[in-house]
Amino acid sequence: MKNGVMDEKSEHVGLLAELDGRSREIFRRIVDSYLETGDPVGSRSVSKQISASLSPASIRNVMSDLEALGLIFAPHTSAGRLPTELGLRFFVDGLLEVGDLSEDERTRIETRVSGQRDASLEGLLTEASNLLSGISHGAGVVMANKTDSPLKHIEFVRIEPTKALVVLVDDKGTVENRLIDLPPGLPASALTEASNYLNTLLRGRTLADLREEVRKSYEVQRAELDELSRKVIEAGLAVGAGGEKTPAQTLIVRGRSNLIADESATADLERIRQLFDDLETKEELIRLLTLAEGGDGVRIFIGSENRLFSLSGSSLIVSPYRDQEQKIVGVLGVIGPTRLNYARIVPVVDYTAQVVGRLLEGKTGA
Repeated sequence: MKNGVMDEKSEHVGLLAELDGRSREIFRRIVDSYLETGDPVGSRSVSKQISASLSPASIRNVMSDLEALGLIFAPHTSAGRLPTELGLRFFVDGLLEVGDLSEDERTRIETRVSGQRDASLEGLLTEASNLLSGISHGAGVVMANKTDSPLKHIEFVRIEPTKALVVLVDDKGTVENRLIDLPPGLPASALTEASNYLNTLLRGRTLADLREEVRKSYEVQRAELDELSRKVIEAGLAVGAGGEKTPAQTLIVRGRSNLIADESATADLERIRQLFDDLETKEELIRLLTLAEGGDGVRIFIGSENRLFSLSGSSLIVSPYRDQEQKIVGVLGVIGPTRLNYARIVPVVDYTAQVVGRLLEGKTGA
């Protein structure tokens, strides 16, 4: 399993060596209790759970050592202890025991996702996101690289005086809308002229092909287009080709409501509101998910380890998935609080990525 901060893993291994068996067990109990309840854990509670016969006083001494190492801390409202983000990372890297899925669980995942075998790619990925959300009780997230399919139609539709939608229809009938800025005072005739001009050049071309054809045509047909129409065309093709205004990825997030289902404290609700704001900043989430494309296996990002979740204190468990050529074409996973059930969710994310990859092989090979 690959995690979000691999360069620190050796440090965590060294830290693990500093802990004796008793300290590890007490630390594990604190983390396990936190992941289950979210509440601080006191020494008396730990003494009832561990196998060794230790007094609460002895456990408090161990907890003091763990706190000195930066693995746990005492919130000001309680005498109990909670794991720090460093403690969670240490737990995930050194102590987390990830089991395998049962045959029933594998079958359920395959049945849900495979039910979208004949649906569009977006339908398949949306179902995968819904599935991950339902199993994890968090938010399911899927990112896919946009395919540059041959286009059948393109049109510019004004929605505000200085805004328009670029409506793209590919040869499979998939419709995509992308927003562009318009020059002030642009007449409706310029949008019509731009649409007509591009449609005469389409002939099954992809956006990349269309950009190149327009570049060549400008040299020959420059006089046939007025300056405003050329600006509309250039803006539409720049955004359509995955420029800075529109990322060249499809992003699907499902199950955001799960993130507030069990939250009642004001601090928790504020954290969730911050997370929702983070999710609206899609470019940042896509940038984070792109980091997961750097290698095989599941990766885990915890709290402030990444810029996106630095304020909301959330975790992300993700895995890349591949096409028939074994090329990574997207990432899927789960977003939730830092007390996600990592042992449970890691194998779910891993297996779902495998199932999606197998289905994509069938789609691309059809």
